[in-house]
Amino acid sequence: MNTDQIIEKLKTGNANFVADKLDRKLQDSERKNELNSGQQPHTIILSCADSRVVPELTFDAGLGELFVVRVAGNIANTSSIASIEYAVAHLGSKVIVVLGHQSCGAVTAAVSGGDNGYNLNHLLAHIKPAIYESEDGADINNIVKINAKLNAKELVVRSSIIKDAVENKGLQIVYAYYNLNSGKVDFLG
Repeated sequence: MNTDQIIEKLKTGNANFVADKLDRKLQDSERKNELNSGQQPHTIILSCADSRVVPELTFDAGLGELFVVRVAGNIANTSSIASIEYAVAHLGSKVIVVLGHQSCGAVTAAVSGGDNGYNLNHLLAHIKPAIYESEDGADINNIVKINAKLNAKELVVRSSIIKDAVENKGLQIVYAYYNLNSGKVDFLG
């Protein structure tokens, strides 16, 4: 599949999810056995760790189709970028989706500020650029969308492997927004 076909497959899978009509293909013992020799996921998803957002279900994907990297706030930090680089360089993935979601707790915490301890403060610092880019008083969900957009850009800025794949191998990076109330994913860019 080319990148346009992959994105269309993701959109169709999401429509199945929203309609409660998951096809559950590629989720059986035969598929597990096929994957014993390796994986070739067509899409990498950089998603929030929020338990309400499950990319494999959201896109009605089977085993081996998605390479999912989850971290609170779907941030492009050193570890998440390294994981994505692996999938780009060694697994042949053709699309990256940075997936933000409605009412993100990490974005809410970053906006609220305060001392959340060393580790969480470090993580939330990655969200600050989205807050600075938003208009004063912007709501959390608009900041979530800006955060997804900025992290999609960060992947190319901070990784020569990803940048080379975008420029020379047709890798496509998009960002999207998951609506908790419906399960619908809006592809934003």
